[in-house]
Amino acid sequence: MRIAFFIFALILTSTASADPATTLDGQQESTAGNVPPVAPESSMSNADGAGSSPPLTPVAPETIEQLPVLRHINKSGAKLFDAGRAHDMRAVVARQGGEFMILQVTPDGEAVIAGAQTNLSAATLRAIADGGQQITDLGVSHGVHGLFVRNGGQFQVFYATPDGERVIPGVMWDATGKNITREQVAPIPGVTPTVTIGKEVGAPDGDADGSKRSPLELAEHTTFGVIGAASAPRLFVFVDPLCSYSVKALQQLQPFVASGRVQAAIIPLSVLDYEDQGRSTTSALAMLSKPADQMVSAWSRGDLNGPPSGEAEAKLRANMMAAEAIGLRGTPTVIWRKADGSEGRIDGLPEDWNAVIASMGGENHAAR
Repeated sequence: MRIAFFIFALILTSTASADPATTLDGQQESTAGNVPPVAPESSMSNADGAGSSPPLTPVAPETIEQLPVLRHINKSGAKLFDAGRAHDMRAVVARQGGEFMILQVTPDGEAVIAGAQTNLSAATLRAIADGGQQITDLGVSHGVHGLFVRNGGQFQVFYATPDGERVIPGVMWDATGKNITREQVAPIPGVTPTVTIGKEVGAPDGDADGSKRSPLELAEHTTFGVIGAASAPRLFVFVDPLCSYSVKALQQLQPFVASGRVQAAIIPLSVLDYEDQGRSTTSALAMLSKPADQMVSAWSRGDLNGPPSGEAEAKLRANMMAAEAIGLRGTPTVIWRKADGSEGRIDGLPEDWNAVIASMGGENHAAR
């Protein structure tokens, strides 16, 4: 899976809006205004140099080479700009096209926190959160201390700078694209995901004869929405409705669907609840409450606000179990049958959809 703007755009979308309609028509890139303000110490200015502050300067190549996480992001094609140093943290702006994200580089250079420093200290945050009674300590990772803070039914993860004088609301990623925050909050009840992932009591590990199902076979037995001609080869795509790169995958697939080259089977999941306060589950349940031929268009229109059907939760749980069984690493995940009978899989957004679809041949190789 690609790091950089796969994950950064995902964060921008999932924290900005609960309405998937703003994502499928291409408006998700406008969420940059929801990024928290940067603390004065970071000396950030806009990229155009407007106002009295000087324009951002590119991060020096030698600095990028010294910091593994920046080296990894830079290889994705993102441009990196220096936004200053404050409280033992380096602030960097990663920009690609119309997307950007403010990043705080951890002291070891092995991870980044997607967020900006606030003017609150860790001690002040603890005092605000009822003397720390609403805080779960996440421990230290990559040199920074994590704090999980509840506020009624909502929650937020903060990371304290090494000196404890500032906190950063955001999500931590390491140099390999691993979501550190997700792992840290996973043990906390009710955080991620809302629908339980895991083997239900009495649920078989495979087919009745004891054989294991392949990823494609598991995908075929999920609940999904379909767009495209029935005669076209079927491509399965695991998505989270609030993941911007799931949205982008559908946008990029639409010309191939319209031309009859492929049929897309869209499998809704809920993997971002810990970032969007449960809105991923709400949206996935709404999708799964629609008929198969209306599911994707409802997502596109943002028609995901009604109460879920009685069967939606069981369908989502089954989809989540399939995702676990295939070792899903993130959304989108694309699975298909190749013309030679083997299975294809890409974790993340494919770089070349033409190559993926060409590998399927001209027949429908995926079982119905």
